[in-house]
Amino acid sequence: MIYIAAHKEFDVPRLENYVPLQVGAEGKEDLGFLRDNTGDNISVKNPNFCELTGLYWIWKNTNDEYKGLVHYRRYFGKSNLSSKTKDIYTYDEMVDLLKGNDIVLPYVEYFKQNAKEEILIQCCTPEIFDELRRIIEELYPEYLEAFDQYFAQNKSVLFNMMFCSANIFDAYCEWLFSVLFELEKTVDLSKLDSYQKRLYGFLSERLLNVWLIKNNKKIRHVAIVNVEMPTKEKIVLLLRRMKHRYFS
Repeated sequence: MIYIAAHKEFDVPRLENYVPLQVGAEGKEDLGFLRDNTGDNISVKNPNFCELTGLYWIWKNTNDEYKGLVHYRRYFGKSNLSSKTKDIYTYDEMVDLLKGNDIVLPYVEYFKQNAKEEILIQCCTPEIFDELRRIIEELYPEYLEAFDQYFAQNKSVLFNMMFCSANIFDAYCEWLFSVLFELEKTVDLSKLDSYQKRLYGFLSERLLNVWLIKNNKKIRHVAIVNVEMPTKEKIVLLLRRMKHRYFS
């Protein structure tokens, strides 16, 4: 199943095995979707964990053969320049993309800076970053080399979107949340601005890359169809990405 993380009403694509999931549902109006505040959940953490409350819910409460997470406005598709639902990959096409691969992920983003410098600009403080690295070294020392390798480079997969077999999905979630919950014990959110308070969602985007490097997974990168972004903005964004890739 592919779950569509959403916090508001939206036009749900008429695609088989795509199911909307209301994230941060605890205490919010019922949108008529699956809700991430049922079963084993962390729905109340949504302001800081963002779509990860949906990721956690999928991990703990589903037994699908394949598990995927996309967003109400972002989907895996056939062109980064498209905003049309007809260009979203069907579930069967997503399964086909896994042939010879372990996981389907978005395209690779290229930064002006290395990944450490980039996340410290707005998303994270140096103190929190150092604490995250310390936790990796303490809990998963075998991941430290991959951690340093990723944060020294200027390329990354973002968006917390993925599609893969259940065993890979669940293994990643077990690792990710053990790290984030340990970090959560040390972070004083009151010292962060409103943007930085989305900390764990930002960090998880980067930690997925660390996990993939360490576990040497075969990745199929595909385009993202953003159904809410006008074509003109997409072209500007694409040109910027190309410049960063070839001239950074």
